[in-house]
Amino acid sequence: MITEENQTISMEHEIQRKIKIKQDQLKIAIEGNMPHVAQDLQRQLAELQVQIKSQPESDFQALMSLLDD
Repeated sequence: MITEENQTISMEHEIQRKIKIKQDQLKIAIEGNMPHVAQDLQRQLAELQVQIKSQPESDFQALMSLLDD
C-alpha cells in the first residue's frame, strides 16, 4: 500500500516536472515566433494536465477496489 502511494506521488511529481518543462518551452516558442511549435507544445501540455487531473480518480478507484475485496 505504501509502495503504491509512493509510486503515485512519484508519478505526479514527474508529470508536474514535465508540465513545467513544457511551459518553459512554450514560452520560448512564443517569444521566438514559432507558432507551429507553440501549438504542438500546447497540445502536449493539455495531455499532461489531463493525466494529472485523472490521477486522483485512479487513486480513488484503487481504494474502492480494496474495499470490494
